[in-house]
Amino acid sequence: MGDDDRHVVPNPEGGWDVRKPDAARASGHFDTQAEATARAREIVANTGGDAIIHGRDGRIRSRDTSPKGNDPNPPRDKH
Repeated sequence: MGDDDRHVVPNPEGGWDVRKPDAARASGHFDTQAEATARAREIVANTGGDAIIHGRDGRIRSRDTSPKGNDPNPPRDKH
């Protein structure tokens, strides 16, 4: 697992978190797993890496991989 990965995990107080490996805090908190998954996929689409989706039991349900530099909205200006 790399620094560019994001995990979608259940929050013990409710909802779902998007977490970077070894981060002290979640990078996002969402009411639904679908919202958290969409945000994790958006992040890794820009940075490359894996969006790793966990179930309520903490086990990995799925993994989506995006290659580095696969930004769906690259900057338009070319300095």
